[in-house]
Amino acid sequence: MVQKLTPRSVDDSTWYTDVVQAAELADYSPVRGCMVIRPYGYAIWESMQQYLDQRFKAGGHQPAYFPLFIPQSFIQKEAEHIEGFAPQLAVVTHGGGEKLEEPLIVRPTSETIINAMYAKWIRSYRDLPILYYQWCNVVRWEMRTRLFLRTTEFLWHEGHTAHATADEAMKEVMAILDIYRELAQNEMAMPVIPGRKSDSEKFAGADATWTIEAMMGNKWALQAGTSHFLGQHFAKVFNIQFLDESNQLQMVWQTSWAVTTRLVGALVMVHGDDQGLRLPPRMAPIQVVLVPIWKTEEERCQVMAVAERVRAELGQHVRLKVDDRDDLSPGFKFNDWEMRGVPLRIELGPKDVQNNQAVLARRDMPARQNKCFVSLDALLSEVRKLLDDIQRNLYAQALRFRDENTFHPGNLEELTDAVGKGFARAYWCGSAECENRMKETTRATIRCVPMDQEKEPGHCVICGQAASEKAIFARSF
Repeated sequence: MVQKLTPRSVDDSTWYTDVVQAAELADYSPVRGCMVIRPYGYAIWESMQQYLDQRFKAGGHQPAYFPLFIPQSFIQKEAEHIEGFAPQLAVVTHGGGEKLEEPLIVRPTSETIINAMYAKWIRSYRDLPILYYQWCNVVRWEMRTRLFLRTTEFLWHEGHTAHATADEAMKEVMAILDIYRELAQNEMAMPVIPGRKSDSEKFAGADATWTIEAMMGNKWALQAGTSHFLGQHFAKVFNIQFLDESNQLQMVWQTSWAVTTRLVGALVMVHGDDQGLRLPPRMAPIQVVLVPIWKTEEERCQVMAVAERVRAELGQHVRLKVDDRDDLSPGFKFNDWEMRGVPLRIELGPKDVQNNQAVLARRDMPARQNKCFVSLDALLSEVRKLLDDIQRNLYAQALRFRDENTFHPGNLEELTDAVGKGFARAYWCGSAECENRMKETTRATIRCVPMDQEKEPGHCVICGQAASEKAIFARSF
C-alpha cells in the first residue's frame, strides 16, 4: 500500500519527512543525526555530480582526494576558521587502542589540510593556478537534524583553488557561482538569487562569500551553494608563496566553493506536493514510466508486446521504466510513481493497442488537466516535447511562487510582517548594528545582497538612513 502522506498544509516538516521516506530517497541511520541515502535518492545526487563534474573539468579543474582526518593543530592555525567551526567539530582522541599524540578532527571542510599540501607544491608562478576539487563526505555535529537539509554527515564537493592575482581568484569565484546558478535553474528548475553574504553570514576565514538562495515551499530560504573569496588569509597562515615572473616572492590568492546533498532536499521542498515528489525531467532517475494495463492473459500478451516495442524505441532516448509488476493494480502503480515524482506516465491498455495510441499523464499538472492521447507513431517526439515542457513549467511555477511571496517593506514593522510570509527585499545600510537589530526583532537573517540591484538609492528598512543596496531578508533552514 502506498504510504499516506501528511498534507503539507497541516505540517510542512512532517510532510517533508514523509515524502523523503515514502519515495525511498533516504532513511534514518542508527547513528543519531546521520542518514542512509537510498538508491533513488543517490541517483538524483549522481545526476548533480555528473553535471558539475562535466562543468568543472571543462573549466580546467582537476579532481583529487585529501584525507578525512585533519590534525587539530592545522585547524587551530587560523583563528577565525576554528571559531566558526568549533561547535560542530568531531574530534578523534584514540586510535588503535591508544591515545593519540595529537587529536584528529573529522573533516568539517578541508581548507587547512589542502593548504598544508599547497605550501609544499607551489613554488613558482608556473605552478599556478591550481584548480583542484574533491567529492567526499564531511562531518559537522548537528543537534537538530532533518534528512538531506541538515545532517551530521553529508556529501559534497569542495573546490580549492590558488591563483597568482586577486583578480584571477575573483573571476574563479564568479565563474563557479554561475555554474551553481545554472545547475539550480536549468537542471533543477529551481529559481535562485545570486548575491553576497553579509559579513556575519560569510564563511569563517573568507574575505567574502557569494551564495545562491532559493525559496522553499514553506516560504523559507535555503542556501543552495556558496563560492568564497579567501583572499590571502590561508596563504599567510600556511606560508603559500611563489616566485612571480619578476622573481619576487608573492602570496597566492585563493577560493573555495561547495554544494551538498541538501540540494536533493531542496528538490523535494521546492517542487513537492501532497501526492509526493515532482521531479524535473533532467534530475529524475526515471523520466518516463510505462504502466501496461490488462485483465486477461490474452490482453497481457497483446499489451506487453507493444510495451516492449515502446521500451526499445524510447529507452534509447529517455530514462524509461516499464512497470510490469503483475501483483499490483494499475491504480496502485499510478499513485506509487506519482509519489516518486516521475515526470511523465504512459498508460497502455488493450483499447489503446487497438487504436494505436497511448495515454500520457504529466506529473506537473493537476489530475484533471494532465492527460492526453498520443498516437504510438508519434510517441517519441511527443514524449520529448512534454519532458521539455514539464522542465520549463516546473521552473515557471517555482518562480511564480517566489515572486508572489516576495515583499518590499519600507520599515521594520513591515519587514517583520513580510518575513513571516516569505522573502523581503528591502534597502539595508550595511551596518552590523542594523543587521543584529533585525535578527532580534524578526528572527530572520540577511540571506544575501543580490547581484542585481536597483539603480536608485533608498533608505535602510531598519534605521531609515541612506542606503545604496537592497538585501533579501528571510527565515531559513
